[in-house]
Amino acid sequence: MKLNIHAINFEMADKLNAYIEKKTKRLEKQLPENAELEIRMTVIKKETALNKETQVRIHGVGQELFAEKVCDTFEQGLDEALAALDRPLEKLKDKK
Repeated sequence: MKLNIHAINFEMADKLNAYIEKKTKRLEKQLPENAELEIRMTVIKKETALNKETQVRIHGVGQELFAEKVCDTFEQGLDEALAALDRPLEKLKDKK
């Protein structure tokens, strides 16, 4: 599995990068080796609450899967986006 992380409008800390890698490790068992996981994190408006947008896109599993969440933290957004992709991934797994 190939992992691409994009940080837009902010500098990503090593702690956030480690958190992303830890959370996406479990997907390696569910996804084929040629799959690509793209995570795009954006700060929308710095002075407001709920200003962190997290998009997760999975390519190479027969169709493109996508989830997008806006939360107070990137960690929460990533958790919610990955949870939203659990069901479509299970359906794809059951088809095969």
